[in-house]
Amino acid sequence: MLYYALVFLLIALVAGALGFGFVAFAAAGIAKILFMVFLVLFVVSLVMHLSRGRTV
Repeated sequence: MLYYALVFLLIALVAGALGFGFVAFAAAGIAKILFMVFLVLFVVSLVMHLSRGRTV
């Protein structure tokens, strides 16, 4: 998922440099949403891992 966020960020940068404002705005919005979803899933995974404790 982080890969897709970075891809959309790259698309937004290229589109912004070429003057396609709407495409850049849309791609940046998608990248932001995907990055936030990635962060939420990462934090949930981290909390679940820490709440389990160490069992060997």
